[in-house]
Amino acid sequence: MGNNSLTDLTNTTEGEGVNPQAAPASPMSSAAAAIDIRDSLASGSMNAAQVVGMCLSQIAEREPEVQAWAWLDSDYALQQAQRRDIERRSGQPMGPLHGVPVGIKDVIDTVDMPTQNGTVIDEGRMPSSDAFVVERLKQAGAIILGKTVSTELAFLAPSKTRNPHNPNRTPGGSSAGSAAAVASGMVPVAIGTQTGGSVIRPAAFCGVTGFKPTFGRIPRTGILLQSASLDTVGVFGRSVADVAMVADTLFGYQSEDASTTLSPAARLLEIASTNPPVIPTFAFVKTPFWSLADEPMQMALQELANVLGERCFEAQLPNAFADAVTIRARINQAEMAKNFHGYRRTGDDQLSEEIKAFMNAGDQVLARDYLSALDWPAVFNAGLDEVFERCDAILTPATTGAAPGLETTGDAVFNGLWTLCGTPAITLPLFSADDGMPMGVQLIGRCGDDARLLRTARWLEGYVASL
Repeated sequence: MGNNSLTDLTNTTEGEGVNPQAAPASPMSSAAAAIDIRDSLASGSMNAAQVVGMCLSQIAEREPEVQAWAWLDSDYALQQAQRRDIERRSGQPMGPLHGVPVGIKDVIDTVDMPTQNGTVIDEGRMPSSDAFVVERLKQAGAIILGKTVSTELAFLAPSKTRNPHNPNRTPGGSSAGSAAAVASGMVPVAIGTQTGGSVIRPAAFCGVTGFKPTFGRIPRTGILLQSASLDTVGVFGRSVADVAMVADTLFGYQSEDASTTLSPAARLLEIASTNPPVIPTFAFVKTPFWSLADEPMQMALQELANVLGERCFEAQLPNAFADAVTIRARINQAEMAKNFHGYRRTGDDQLSEEIKAFMNAGDQVLARDYLSALDWPAVFNAGLDEVFERCDAILTPATTGAAPGLETTGDAVFNGLWTLCGTPAITLPLFSADDGMPMGVQLIGRCGDDARLLRTARWLEGYVASL
């Protein structure tokens, strides 16, 4: 079904035991899935220099309109690719991403590329070391293609990036460049971050798969700190298998990030690639914010629930969940006011009004209110446990609808609750609006059940593609 609407699906015969493997893109296309590129590189049917060359060709064609890149050096990208090809010919052990190009959001430190955090205040900033996630990608053999555009300090002010499906629409934010670069075929996968809805929202607006793992599963060392209680690293790709493969490399423990814990290998791709032991069950959760979704989004979700039939039931959240937006904002405001104080001190006149207003609000948050807000995720997750006892994943909107205009990055009202709770979330590009713009369905898993969520999402991806 891809980006087609669900208008006629209610009359489709349902099948049992559908193979969750979606049809792969051609490995010779710049828009190929990352996992297909990995396999083509491993088989020798392509080399890394050819893959990077295709990416650069697509960038030359689409970048003038899309503007997804904050920093890119074509020669350096090709040099990395040639080095990876030499390593492969030498017979050295290969990492799981050997030769796969990756885009890196411009709030993530790279020792060999500028990291300017989407603000002129940090123009020309060269980090002294790589972020944890960049180290992991390099160890896995990935090619760091370049730095993708972030909104200013990963907040709400719109960036220069345009939606690849319509340059008059926003790609979302704050991971604007990462979503747009993947959606336009410039790079197979990219890394972003989410503090409110900055992975799920742009992925949905741009029509790609976006995965936000359980809070604390990917270390944030070397990444712009906005809100220590909320900041989460995420992955953009063309399929569930793509994001699972990359997230496998990034999951880990890092002593400098207190949110992480030592745990066994997640085996995300391995588990996601298997058929579920039983047909998954979904809980259709409208959330207290359902009225903010536009009619096409509401209809698409309802039709998907109808198509799933007995596999899907509607679940209501307790009234307290209506306060989640305010609670998440309070935490974000207080922590941003503290973490970005240096920017106000040295470059207040170069900050947007959006970010200054949010920090001003943070200055007014009382300590008792901030500390009380930090108690709520545990309460909300206890309520969600009752829903997860009856389902494999929650089914809910990824956004209020299709991408709006360039004056905004969109509303994160359907994302902030899950970021606050720390639950894993993934959006799949299964819907489209009447004008053809993509819309996403969001799936939520229980905290720590990332692999199960990805397996369920891959089943749904394949099931819908088979209809």
